[in-house]
Amino acid sequence: MIIFVNGTLNAGKSTVSRLLAQRIPRPAVVEVDSLHAFIEWVDIDEAVPLNLKNAAAIIRNFATEGFNVIVPCPLSAADHAFLLAQLEGLGLKIYVFTLRPTLEKTQTSTAQRLLSDWKKRRMEHHHAIGLTDPAFGVVIDNTNQTPDQTAAAILIAVGHGDKS
Repeated sequence: MIIFVNGTLNAGKSTVSRLLAQRIPRPAVVEVDSLHAFIEWVDIDEAVPLNLKNAAAIIRNFATEGFNVIVPCPLSAADHAFLLAQLEGLGLKIYVFTLRPTLEKTQTSTAQRLLSDWKKRRMEHHHAIGLTDPAFGVVIDNTNQTPDQTAAAILIAVGHGDKS
């Protein structure tokens, strides 16, 4: 199985993905954002297509080796379509969950995560282009949920959670 955890910056994608990995057998978490570190000198808008291409290869490799792959990554409609095309033929169920807390909540800095003006503008951009309300997958408003509650909802949806 492949689970994409979509959403803007600071929506909880990585945290929820780590929680999923603790509760799903044979997990592999593919942090697409970490691929930018290989070419951090390249502007993010230029790097994203290459990062997605590399992520698709990594996801495919893990999936063909029997891992359940969890992918926290902001996905536009075009990114989603690209990844689905790259993963075609695997014969695995692919799930997409978009975490959509309010913009106000995502733009709140914490002691653990101080948000730059660039990150706040990027969040606004994600909202403006519809990344936080896509026409694909399941949207979860996690504004008032803990990461554990959000992970539990995803686990139930993919058939790995307690339905009681």
